[in-house]
Amino acid sequence: MLLHVVHETRYQYAPSVDNAHHVVHLKPASRAGQALLGHELRISPEPAHQREVMDVYGNSSTFFSLQTSHDELSVVANSIVSTTASSHGLDADDFLARTQLPWEQAREQFRYRAGAAYHSAWEFRFASPYVPRNEAFARFALPSFTPGRLLPEAAHDLMERIHGAMAYESNSTEVNTPALEALQQGKGVCQDFAHIMVACCRALGLPARYVSGYLLTQPPPGQSRLIGSDASHAWASVYCPEPGKPGAGHWLDLDPTNNRAPGEDYVTLATGRDFLDVSPLRGVIRGGAQHILDVGVTVTPIESLPVK
Repeated sequence: MLLHVVHETRYQYAPSVDNAHHVVHLKPASRAGQALLGHELRISPEPAHQREVMDVYGNSSTFFSLQTSHDELSVVANSIVSTTASSHGLDADDFLARTQLPWEQAREQFRYRAGAAYHSAWEFRFASPYVPRNEAFARFALPSFTPGRLLPEAAHDLMERIHGAMAYESNSTEVNTPALEALQQGKGVCQDFAHIMVACCRALGLPARYVSGYLLTQPPPGQSRLIGSDASHAWASVYCPEPGKPGAGHWLDLDPTNNRAPGEDYVTLATGRDFLDVSPLRGVIRGGAQHILDVGVTVTPIESLPVK
């Protein structure tokens, strides 16, 4: 599927901002099941300095600084992405055939052992700023992770249980709401659903990471798509080792908000320990004690690329 994504972020400040330094994660990843075909980032006012780098988790991030006084900031990311049905580059049957490992055995592969070879999934076992360790997550997860249950099956069951236990409610949480608080109140937004699933897996010693991106939403029958009506999305990803192949494995993406595995209607932006690692835009400003934020996202399917 070809998808055109426009992500617009606009700030209005009062009083003006004297200078600012920002980092954005707005460039979709090229990964198994997804290819970035075009990307443009427009920033106004024009930055004094702008640099694109690869962060520690392999995400594209852009740093920019503004050295002149401004009372508005506009950041518009325009991307064209080609996606396939599988986010991990394997069809469902192939994935299951390669990852038929009981969850306890998968966990054992990530226990600390002196002299063990480094694995990039290790750091996704530990607590992070928005996903702390707490026994409440382990208690919630254990009914899904029964003895000897295969890891992909247990992870799917956990996703279904989170979806059933949590109500999606806009504005019920803040960006920095702890995952435990969202679990206890039984409601939240996609960020909370993803954080809870990541926290549950890590509480059992399993590597899990946070995924930011977009989801193509369909308008009601008979209505046209509204520009800017979509939103950023988030889901979780659980690492599933391959039996008998030390160091080999695949990330299994699961969306507890919608109780499904991501498909070709999803676009991955970035992956990290939690939202803080992959925030679309964050920074430090001098001035601008008050601000108004407006964010609009439009995800549109397109038939083909324009001929140049």
